[in-house]
Amino acid sequence: MFNSSSSAVCPLLQTMLDHSVNNNTGVNLVVVCVHGLVSCLGILENALVLWVLGFRLRRRTVASVWVLNLALSDFLATLTLPLFTHYLHSSHSWELGGPLCTAQSSVFFLNMFVSAFLLAAISLDRCLLVARPVWSQNHRSISAAWKVCALGWLWAAANTFPYFLFRAVTEKTDGRKLCYHHFGLYSSPGTLERDCRVRQAATAVSKTFLAFLLPLVVIAGSYALFGISLSQRRKRRKDSSSRLTGALTVTNVERRESKPNTNTKSSTPNPKVSTPTSTSIKLSSRRTEPGLSRGFTKMVTSVIATFALCWAPYHVFCLIEVAAQYWPNKVVLVEVGLPMATTFAFLNPVLNPVLYAFSCPNFCIRIRQSLGSLMEGLVEEGGMGGAGGGGLGLSIRKGRRKGRGSMGGNSSSSPSCLGTPDSPHLPPSTTTSKPVVDTWSKERTL
Repeated sequence: MFNSSSSAVCPLLQTMLDHSVNNNTGVNLVVVCVHGLVSCLGILENALVLWVLGFRLRRRTVASVWVLNLALSDFLATLTLPLFTHYLHSSHSWELGGPLCTAQSSVFFLNMFVSAFLLAAISLDRCLLVARPVWSQNHRSISAAWKVCALGWLWAAANTFPYFLFRAVTEKTDGRKLCYHHFGLYSSPGTLERDCRVRQAATAVSKTFLAFLLPLVVIAGSYALFGISLSQRRKRRKDSSSRLTGALTVTNVERRESKPNTNTKSSTPNPKVSTPTSTSIKLSSRRTEPGLSRGFTKMVTSVIATFALCWAPYHVFCLIEVAAQYWPNKVVLVEVGLPMATTFAFLNPVLNPVLYAFSCPNFCIRIRQSLGSLMEGLVEEGGMGGAGGGGLGLSIRKGRRKGRGSMGGNSSSSPSCLGTPDSPHLPPSTTTSKPVVDTWSKERTL
């Protein structure tokens, strides 16, 4: 698009062009091959997730909308990885031209902003399900989730525009080409140094705050409120269970005392009456929270942790790059560390599909059955029937269901990939124990 001879160059960029740390023009085939394999793996992983969530689900939930948009962002990011593989193969020289340089950079920053926005939105969503269940049931829907995702994409595109505008290919003194920020564009010679410093600092600070610190603050606050609401709800449920148990005990005692002149057997408490009641109370107190899936919460937590670990080094080196404008001795640190931190950040979209899969406790069994059943358990929701447009889970196509049944017995014996919240009315054991007992008694009589 542009080169260093057509416009003025910022002092920091000029230093990188004149004194390159990486003077090795050879090609490390091992690094190129490994990077190429990782690139292909990331593209295939995210393509499979998109295929399952986009085409294999008959019934969507709010959770599936979140994961679908996150996977779409990761898929776009992994599509640019082969371009970086070509850069490594070309002895660290960008030979693909200005348009692809701009496109690769824009997709990279778009993925960064979209991922941060969606993870913050998911955390708020899970928090509101517990802290404001009535509000969530009335306002939480698939259409609302799509609107939030559209807002996130627009917000990310607006923040990506400066990087699209100031990205260019410049030529080094040794003849190699560098795809990097060119903040000297659209600047006059008299204001060059000031414009470079302002633009460099503004972009570095804004992306660190908007795409890293602010989302992490929102996520941390959501998880704190989430934990407080859960503890309060469990405390209220425990108190109500204790009061109910005490009331039942008093009722049984009064009933026994109101029957005089009875034999010893009738005066003895009947364990068949009291035991199921107390058992059902204990089971109901341990029930999963409505609208929550433990597997989905586990997946979100792992994705957030991976996001923070992969992107933290990149943002640190971006701030060091701003400081290098005032302390030139830090330019070497930026030249060495920033490319490595960028590569580490690209691991995030590659690792996310792996986290989706391994959030399933029965991963090895589910992977033999189908990818559809794997994602079914991941994005299902329970307890909030009207909220999310499918609170009872996801329905996969009938053909896949038949295939799953033929491979592993009936579906009830094989637990959901990440667990399904129990029914809001009855404990799971009460719905299956009676038919088993009745059938056995009939066979014994015959």
